[in-house]
Amino acid sequence: MFFTNSGAEAMECAIKMARKYQSASGKPERFRLITFEGAFHGRTMATIAAGGQPKHLEGFGPPVEGFDQVSFGDIEAVKRAIGPQTAGILIEPIQGEGGVRVPPPAFLRALRQLCDEHGLLLIFDEVQTGIGRTGSFFAYERTGVTPDIMAIAKGIGGGFPLGACLGSAEAAKGMTVGTHGSTYGGNPLATALGNAVLDVVLAPGFLDHVRRTGLLFKQRLAELKDRHPAVIAEVRGEGLLVGVRCIVPNAKLVDALRAEKMLAPAAGDNVVRLFPPLIATEAEISEAIERIDRACSAIERELEQPLKQGAAR
Repeated sequence: MFFTNSGAEAMECAIKMARKYQSASGKPERFRLITFEGAFHGRTMATIAAGGQPKHLEGFGPPVEGFDQVSFGDIEAVKRAIGPQTAGILIEPIQGEGGVRVPPPAFLRALRQLCDEHGLLLIFDEVQTGIGRTGSFFAYERTGVTPDIMAIAKGIGGGFPLGACLGSAEAAKGMTVGTHGSTYGGNPLATALGNAVLDVVLAPGFLDHVRRTGLLFKQRLAELKDRHPAVIAEVRGEGLLVGVRCIVPNAKLVDALRAEKMLAPAAGDNVVRLFPPLIATEAEISEAIERIDRACSAIERELEQPLKQGAAR
């Protein structure tokens, strides 16, 4: 494990580790990573290149070389992308920025098999999904697939800047003393806070609470989908990592929620992301549902207005 200050730093370490592994294994020509459309891995030069989203790359000159993007969930596209320069495959177990897209476990198992067959490293970006967010400690535990390298952050610090890059002994064999470093990574305050977070998240019953609350939240959102079919198309996600795919532009729902004093960011695939605190109570979930309900009703009234005006003419 190498401690960092953020998820982007953890991802930089993961990218370097994959490249260094291949070099230490006598294959320095293997430096490219297969990544996926809709991904988000951070805002450094390397991680925006890995994500490949034009809105993040624009204005920063030529992207960092070494990333081959394929369609999310397309195993045949992954197979075609593997070449003599491929070092590994990088994926989020659940895409956050991409629209809370959950790949089938069979797809992740197929990636694991391809990596094993071709001598590649499987890298999971669990910056958003890790530390209980999906109802398990790490999201990969729900899939039956174990990565070689994993980046974590966000949840592990409980709001304080802390991240980490984890690797198996084999995957990390090239990261010898002096190959990587950080001035503040692993500082005493950050790691003490990380320990305090682990005391809470690993306590008996905590993850059970996340799973129970997440199930309740999705059930209540499904009811809203049935009640507001002109606004909500789909509810997706795992645990308390939830997305609402919209019929209307997602910005409309973001604005309507803000009017109800509720903050929620937009994401790809016309989705609004809903990330309640892991300690959210059933009462707080109910209050959130009431606010989302009112926001959807406000959008419906807005949609009905032109129809009424047309009828009046």
